[in-house]
Amino acid sequence: MTVRVVLADDQPLVRSGLRVIMADHPDLEVVGEAATGAEAVQLVGEVSPDVVVMDIRMPGMDGIEATRLITAGAGTTRVLVLTTFDEDDHVHGALRAGASGFVVKDMALDDILAAIRVVASGDALIAPSVTRRLIADFVGRPAAAPERSPRAVEGITEREREVLTLVGRGRSNTEIAEELFITVATAKSHVSRLLTKLDARDRVQLVITAYELGLVTLSR
Repeated sequence: MTVRVVLADDQPLVRSGLRVIMADHPDLEVVGEAATGAEAVQLVGEVSPDVVVMDIRMPGMDGIEATRLITAGAGTTRVLVLTTFDEDDHVHGALRAGASGFVVKDMALDDILAAIRVVASGDALIAPSVTRRLIADFVGRPAAAPERSPRAVEGITEREREVLTLVGRGRSNTEIAEELFITVATAKSHVSRLLTKLDARDRVQLVITAYELGLVTLSR
């Protein structure tokens, strides 16, 4: 299956570089480019890409608002945020807006391409090296008010609660299976049911929920 991608970045060189690299990968196709958030939103409506590689800092409508509008729509387009992680405080807002992953601009291009494929497959990029730091900082901010109450998880089983806790700690399905002495397929099934029961778009939102509900704390 070919992954259809829109590149949204106000730096032409960034877009050009990604386009050139992706041209050598037949499973990836650039179907549009945008220099602003507003252009990205418009393009999504016109070409319905699988993934938008979204910069945060763009003139006019920024990547956060564009991400919010795209993920709130009726389509299935997912957003992979392109950011300089150590400098861009607004990345936390992008996570709330529904981004399915994060790519740092100085990452190897092969890693960026792999991230696009991960997000397109319906999963989320939540490598522990990035996600734990990001979510812990985000949830620990005074302005971050919880959006879910404990009642939000009344419908999940005790095993699903354990899985949600491990997802919140950045564990992969394989690691979850090892810790709970279950098969990887069973771990995947639990995650899928959690996505449905908690009305979560992807794994990133499960991580946020785990923190909001206190299943994972900053000290753990």
